[in-house]
Amino acid sequence: MDDAAASTKAETGARTGKLETLVAGMPIPFGGDRVAYVSDKLAAAFAPGDRLVVVQETGDLLHVPAAVQAIAAGAVGRAHEAFGQLARVGDEAITAFFAAFADNLADDGAWSAIAKANADDVARAQARGRSTTRLAVSEAMRADMIAGLHVWRDAKVGRGRLVERVEHPGWSVEQVAAPLGVVGFIFEGRPNVFADATGVLRTGNTVVFRIGSDALGTARAIVEHALDPAIEAAGLPPGSAALVDSPEHAAGWAMFSDPRLALAVARGSGPAVAQLGAIARQAGAPVSLHGTGGAWMVAAADADPARFKAAVYHSLDRKVCNTLNVCAIVRESADALVPAFLEALDLAGERRRNVKLHVVEGSEDALPAAWRQARVVVGRAEGDVEEPKVELLAERDLAREWEWEETPELTLVLVDSVEAAAALFNRYSPQFAASLISADPAAHELFYGAVNAPFVGDGFTRWVDGQFALDRPELGLSNWEQGRLFARGGVLSGDGVFTVRARVRQSDPNLDRNPATAKTL
Repeated sequence: MDDAAASTKAETGARTGKLETLVAGMPIPFGGDRVAYVSDKLAAAFAPGDRLVVVQETGDLLHVPAAVQAIAAGAVGRAHEAFGQLARVGDEAITAFFAAFADNLADDGAWSAIAKANADDVARAQARGRSTTRLAVSEAMRADMIAGLHVWRDAKVGRGRLVERVEHPGWSVEQVAAPLGVVGFIFEGRPNVFADATGVLRTGNTVVFRIGSDALGTARAIVEHALDPAIEAAGLPPGSAALVDSPEHAAGWAMFSDPRLALAVARGSGPAVAQLGAIARQAGAPVSLHGTGGAWMVAAADADPARFKAAVYHSLDRKVCNTLNVCAIVRESADALVPAFLEALDLAGERRRNVKLHVVEGSEDALPAAWRQARVVVGRAEGDVEEPKVELLAERDLAREWEWEETPELTLVLVDSVEAAAALFNRYSPQFAASLISADPAAHELFYGAVNAPFVGDGFTRWVDGQFALDRPELGLSNWEQGRLFARGGVLSGDGVFTVRARVRQSDPNLDRNPATAKTL
C-alpha cells in the first residue's frame, strides 16, 4: 500500500476482515444512519463461508449459505465467460440457436419430458396450497414459446447496427449498437418466460436466470431437453443461457449481488421484486423491475354501455399483470353503466368460476340489493371458499392488486369525472395500464395527458403485452410507480438490451484540435 492509500485508510478509520460468525443482537449499520439487529435464527444459521447481504434501503439482513453462493456464482461465471466468447461468434449461429430451441420444443419427445416434469411441479405446488394458474404448461403456451423463438430467429441483427453517423471535415463519428453483457433475470414460475429470456442473445448478450422454486423441475427439463441442446447444436459458447439451479431465495440474492451483471431484471410479486432491485442497485447493476400490475378502466359519462361491457368482459379472461383490477365509473351515468358492468362480470364469472367484487365505500348504493346480499364460492389457491359476492373497502385500498386464481376479482369505484378518476389512478395505482371508454376524442387526449402510465388504451386492458402488441417477446412490462425509465419504453424486450459504442473514421491524417499551431506532416 502506498503512502497516499495508507493515509486515506487511516483518515477514514477503514479496517477490514472476514465475517465468520454472527451473534444474536449484533448491530448491523445500514443506510448510513440506521441499525438492524441480528436475530437469534440468523445467528444460529450463519456459518463460516456464508455471506450476509445487508439491504441498504430497508435494513433487511439476508443470509446466503456458502453452497448457494457457489451455485449462483458458478452460473454467473459461465454466462460471463460465454459473453466474452460470443463476440467471436457470427450472427448466423445465434439465428441457428433460436431455430434449434424452437424445434426442440416442437419435438413431441422433448415436450413430453418437459410436460411430465411440469405435472410433478404442479402437483407439489397444489399440495402446498400454492397458485398454479401460471405454472401449468399447455399446448397454447408451447405454441407461444415456439412463436416467440421464431420472432428472434427472424429478427434483424442487433449488434453492430449503426445508430447514428456524424460527419466532420476529414473525419466522422459512428454510434454503433453493441451488446451490454450478462443479463441477470429472476422470474416467477412461468416456464414460457424461458423463450423471452433468451431473446437477449439476439443482441449478443448472455443471460443467467433463476426461476421460482415451484417451477424449478420444469426449468431443469427445458434446459436438458431443449435449451442446452440448442446451444450446442448452434455452436454457441456453453453458458450463453445459464440456469441458477437452486430452489433457495438466497440464490437470487447472491445472483443479484454479483458485480459481473450488466443488467438485473426481476419480475414477480411486488415486495420481492423491490427487494431484488435494491440488492442489484447497491451492487452497481442497473435494474429493470416488473413487480406490480393491475390495470384500471374508466368509463366516462358518454361511454357506450355495449362497448364498456365488452371491454370489461375481455379484460377478465385470466389473472396476469394486465388484467382489469379497478374500474371507475363516472357517477353521472352510473344508472346506465353499472348494469352493463355487472352484466360483464356475470359473463366473466360464467367463463371462469363466479366473480368477486370489492366496492369503495360510498359507491355501494349503485349496486342492486341482490348483488350486495349474495354469497359465492370463490376458487382460491388453498381451495374453494364461500364468501360474500360484494365487500366494501376504503379508498386507500384502491392500491391493492387482486391476485385471483379461478374467480375474477376486482374493485369498483364511482367518480365525479374522468379527471377525478385519473387523479385516483395516479395516487393509488402502480401506474401501469389505464383505459378510457369514451366517444369524445378530446376526453381521450385529456386522459392520456393526465394519467402517469406507460400503457394507455381505449378498450380492453389485456392488450398490454410485448408479444401480443409489438410482436416481440418481452422480459417484462415496467410500471412508472418508481419513476419513468431512462431511454426505454415500458416493454423490455431482448432487442432493447444493448449499449452504444463510438467509432471514429479519420480520412485526414493531419486532424488536430488546434490547427492554428499544428504542423502539417
